[in-house]
Amino acid sequence: MARQVDAGRRDRIIDAAVDCIAEQGVAGTSHRVVAKRTGVPLGSMTYHFSGIDELLYEAFHRFTQRIRDIVQKRFQHTEDPVDAIDAVISLIYDDFGVDQSIYHLTYELYAIASHRAEFRPLVHEMIDAGFTALRAHFDEETARAINTYIEGASTHLTLDTRPQTVDQMRHALRRLAGLDAL
Repeated sequence: MARQVDAGRRDRIIDAAVDCIAEQGVAGTSHRVVAKRTGVPLGSMTYHFSGIDELLYEAFHRFTQRIRDIVQKRFQHTEDPVDAIDAVISLIYDDFGVDQSIYHLTYELYAIASHRAEFRPLVHEMIDAGFTALRAHFDEETARAINTYIEGASTHLTLDTRPQTVDQMRHALRRLAGLDAL
């Protein structure tokens, strides 16, 4: 009897690793934990990945692709700087603020990239997604400032006991963008 190949197994393992990192951090993510979560034999882990580093990289790569897709979708219909400010607010509140796993995964990626250079291109991919979307409506300096603001505002929304309101955020973004007079 021929052995059936489970074509989706590798993808399911990566998805499980993303979820595991979001819930338990990199430190709580191991082949054993991910295999159990996925319902696959532990041997499948070494069949599909050379080691935990490859699995972590693939998980964070999948996450950065998810962020890129979220940002692109949020900005796809923006026509001017005012629309872009509204998209930023929606991105922070409706996308990043609702899904706490995004916050956890982002900071786990930052932590590992701060110690391991091979993860830094993934951070740059994530940063570039926002910058590229903003650059369509703002000069380079303003796009960088707003992109940085997104990071801080998302953190405050998650951790601050009194995060900015939507109106406060809109006002701050309009100031950053030089749109106060509008």
